[in-house]
Amino acid sequence: MAPQATIKALVVLALGLLSPFASAARSFENSGTLSGWHGKEIDSKTQGSVQEVTNVVLKGPTALKSTQTYLGSSYSGRYHAEVFRRDGYAPGQTRYYGFAFRLSDSWEFTDQNYNLAQFIADFSDLGKPSCDTWMPSTMVWVRGDKLRTRARRGDLSGSKCDKKTMSWDVATIERGRWYRVVLGVSWRTDGKGFIKVWLDGEQRLDKQDISTTVVDPGNRAFSFRVGLYANGWHDDEGGMKGSQAFRQVWFDEIAIGTSEAEVQPGSW
Repeated sequence: MAPQATIKALVVLALGLLSPFASAARSFENSGTLSGWHGKEIDSKTQGSVQEVTNVVLKGPTALKSTQTYLGSSYSGRYHAEVFRRDGYAPGQTRYYGFAFRLSDSWEFTDQNYNLAQFIADFSDLGKPSCDTWMPSTMVWVRGDKLRTRARRGDLSGSKCDKKTMSWDVATIERGRWYRVVLGVSWRTDGKGFIKVWLDGEQRLDKQDISTTVVDPGNRAFSFRVGLYANGWHDDEGGMKGSQAFRQVWFDEIAIGTSEAEVQPGSW
């Protein structure tokens, strides 16, 4: 190889390594497939599903379609239909999470929660079933036509069961179109954390100097889940509101990284 060609090749290689969009900068990336996840969370007695599809995608060639069906008063359990990564975060970390979602064209907006992403850990070893067994910290959900999120702080050490939640509206959304979400969180218990949300590249939320996770004697990791979790069907008195018993949401371009730019859906 000629010297000039060698220099050019080295420059190209160096620029590639420095690129903020290099895949090495993301600890996880998924282009709408079932591969790369640590598993699915689908309640066994439900008709929930998570599938790869090719007909509705953000970038292609595939996306994940998550569905759930309300089973009526004969079923009292939960309605998860999610995929998950066990390495969502550990207390003290700062991470950014990107995903795109699309509600179905016929989505019925009701005054009820439909969760799209969450961070959750198993606290059953603490022996406090009246406090929490599986506990989510931050969640991202749809209620009516609002996209919402939350942060949870508190203290579960010793005999304590201290949990406080702060929730915010992020944006008004529409059915039948893709939205690109980025969530940035400094996972702190000392009041020095933050939570930020971008929607379609525009920052919509910036909460600084807050606690964003709970004091935990085990300092355990929280899983990162994406998918439809129709939690309102379980949590709200009277079950499902409205008339739409079958719900479906599509997800694509899911990533975990260290900056908003690294995980922005559609940019990598």
